Amino acid sequence: MNLSMTGELADPYKSGSQRARVVTESWGESNLYCPNCTSPKLDRLGHNTKAIDFSCPKCSFRYQLKGQKSPIRSSISDGAYESMMDAIRHDRTPNFYFLQYELATWSIKNLLLIPHFAFPPSAIIKRKPLSVTAQRHGWVGCSIALGRIPAEARISLVTDSESISPNQVRAQFKRIKPLKDISINQRGWTLDVLTAVRSLGKPEFTNEDAYTLTSRLEKLHPGNRHIRDKTRQQLQILRDAGLLLHLQPGLWRIP
Repeated sequence: MNLSMTGELADPYKSGSQRARVVTESWGESNLYCPNCTSPKLDRLGHNTKAIDFSCPKCSFRYQLKGQKSPIRSSISDGAYESMMDAIRHDRTPNFYFLQYELATWSIKNLLLIPHFAFPPSAIIKRKPLSVTAQRHGWVGCSIALGRIPAEARISLVTDSESISPNQVRAQFKRIKPLKDISINQRGWTLDVLTAVRSLGKPEFTNEDAYTLTSRLEKLHPGNRHIRDKTRQQLQILRDAGLLLHLQPGLWRIP
């Protein structure tokens, strides 16, 4: 993967967002690959393709590339809140590539992949409507809270200007892909429980340890009055997906 972009492509443009889009998308066309299959490239789509920038010519997985100069921290700005929530509810979320670049050198600093099946509704944070003085007053955007996405599903392709092997990226993608087969009505719960039990900081934990997370899960799912039962159910789903090991009754391990 070439970590240098062609900054000269930005010369005809004045808008900072246009300049960044032209340069990053051109780089993506030459360097991004599909982690879901063996395709070494992605097809760049036309600008009239809403919310999708690239598609895999082999498996048809869809990708959106979001570039920024600032470091990739705990929260990333996204588009319209309702559009993102509707995409999650109907399983139409694209796979996201989050890219951080250095403007002075037009070089890639960090590149993070979040698969489309790894976004729980709880990770989409509603922002305040734009003020009445704004051109799009009343519009409601959102942010993506990366800390509410399981660590296993935050897949690095570039870290601190160092590329990660495509084989390693694809192996990590394959490991979490069973999440894709969980029904969309269940998946948000499954992702939230996986993130929660990881926050325990224990390689092995008990049912009782998991039940200490009840108040946290109640805040994410205020309409559910059977949090303990639901947590236990999700632990079993994670076991079946290969993301937890069931050592003995009431005892679990994160592989």
